[in-house]
Amino acid sequence: MRHLATAIGLILAVPALAEQAPITGDRPFAEKPFKAVEIATFEDPWALTFLPDGRMLVTEKKGRMLLVSADGRQRIAIAGVPAVGAAGQGALGEVVAHPDFADNRLVYFSYSTPGSPNGIVLARGRLAGGFDGARLEDVKTLYAAHPPKSGGHYAGRIAFSSDGFLFFAMGERQKFMPAQEREGVLGKIVRLTMDGKPAPGNPLAGKGFDAAVWTYGHRNPLGLAFDGQGRLWDAEMGPKGGDEINLILPGRNYGWPLVSNGDHYDGKPIPDHPTRPDFEAPRVSWNPSISPSSLLVYSGSLFPQWQGKALVGALSGKMLALVALDEGAAREDARYDMGKRIRAVDQSPDGAVYILEDGKDGRLLRLTPGR
Repeated sequence: MRHLATAIGLILAVPALAEQAPITGDRPFAEKPFKAVEIATFEDPWALTFLPDGRMLVTEKKGRMLLVSADGRQRIAIAGVPAVGAAGQGALGEVVAHPDFADNRLVYFSYSTPGSPNGIVLARGRLAGGFDGARLEDVKTLYAAHPPKSGGHYAGRIAFSSDGFLFFAMGERQKFMPAQEREGVLGKIVRLTMDGKPAPGNPLAGKGFDAAVWTYGHRNPLGLAFDGQGRLWDAEMGPKGGDEINLILPGRNYGWPLVSNGDHYDGKPIPDHPTRPDFEAPRVSWNPSISPSSLLVYSGSLFPQWQGKALVGALSGKMLALVALDEGAAREDARYDMGKRIRAVDQSPDGAVYILEDGKDGRLLRLTPGR
């Protein structure tokens, strides 16, 4: 009852309406400036990361992490991955190589733990061996979402900042109000040291929040990436409508579930963002939903027209959305029809874009200029 009373109090304390940022609706697909070549297929792939030599690490929902050659012709399951709770939305999720991987061979990854209730954890291991026997050594759990809950919305995306910290995004497990509660870290983005400790100087430490919390009021942040100016962005699934691109600013409250540009799945309305200008509003939102699954800020040279812009993979939208990340006027520039649910998007060292399709026979596609 205490949390319900707090929520009611927040809803009643509504400031004057703010101006509504543009909401992106249905629009035609643009002509693709790329050709797509199939590299490999996987069983329910979830994420990928590139190693400095062009090889890839790919995760699959049920718990396999694979080392894959740049051309997709060689692959091996990596030993040493912990047991994964893959029921429902659970998965072996994000995988990201440490910025100094060439020197330290460290790999960071997230996964949902077995059992119920459970949670998403951040782990780290050292990649040893190659196609003759790849394995993770010295695997450690660095951080665990708390408190444990049943439900979906694990999130688990990872991003490294240029000043040596790690950002970890966690969903609210379909429980709504944990995103607003000071207790725990569900529905929040945390800032950690590379060893998984709360980073010094976090904005909400000492204010009743967990010392690791950077931002709160998130629903299901499934994309997390820095741009070339050092700004952090997330792509976040809304309810029925109201998918978001957010500029992640320290200490801010992003409003879920008190506001959204969408509605509940049963049709019940949710107050729109302009009703609460004290919350940080999305820079782009979609209605109807596209179900953003991933976020890449492109920095390569193969697609100069994309430099500094975000490529957003979409599940229900079956597309790549191109989003300009201007701080004051972010916008969707184009959408490209991929015909399949897109689970992940990443960039290779040579500037090609790779996408993973969702599903049992999800393809890994390499996108390069041309038609």
